[in-house]
Amino acid sequence: MSSIKWLPMESNPEVMNNFLETLGVPTVFGISDIISLDDELLQLVPSPVFAVLLLFPISEKYEEYCKKQEELAKGKEWDKDVYFMFQTIRNACGTMALIHSIANNADKLDLKPDSVIKKFIDQSKSLSPKEKASLLEQSNEISTAHEISAEQGQTETPGLDEKCNLHFITFVNVNSQLYELDGRKLYPILYGPTSSETFLNDAAKICKEYMQRDPENLNFTALSFGAV
Repeated sequence: MSSIKWLPMESNPEVMNNFLETLGVPTVFGISDIISLDDELLQLVPSPVFAVLLLFPISEKYEEYCKKQEELAKGKEWDKDVYFMFQTIRNACGTMALIHSIANNADKLDLKPDSVIKKFIDQSKSLSPKEKASLLEQSNEISTAHEISAEQGQTETPGLDEKCNLHFITFVNVNSQLYELDGRKLYPILYGPTSSETFLNDAAKICKEYMQRDPENLNFTALSFGAV
């Protein structure tokens, strides 16, 4: 983790969509609330869904689970088409989750060549996860957009030095495989086969597993990235 700190981004679709628009994502795509992870209510989520974001509390149970996942993933090759970067900026997990969502679906989003996010993806896609993180640290355009969005939230924005114990991760479908992308981990986590038709339900099952590991905590939020 570098010494750079950003203000935490609120899990608010309006705030996040303003950020996406600033980066150059067409407004027909964006973030929507997932009000329930039950199969029948998932049908209410606008489709297609390209990524699922999960916000959850960092706890001892999460840290233990991270270690187990990393041990299983250690040494395994992941699909070269997976765009994955480390999180080195404190409180940047919201922006990280959005970049992971966009970059792994860039071919579906009709991004303009001169947009902030298209230029960043093009510059970084061939880099290592660590090098991608360094490039993000140097991106004034993305850090400024993040700061503006973080200040737009409905809740009072915490100070830079306040500890935030909530964390965003992303689930994506890359070449019909379901991956979890968490910049605090050393590797993408492969869960197995999925499809464009089943992806939302498949990702929702993993979100439920996160919640079941920490049932006493209510601070879980799921969001979709795709059509709005």
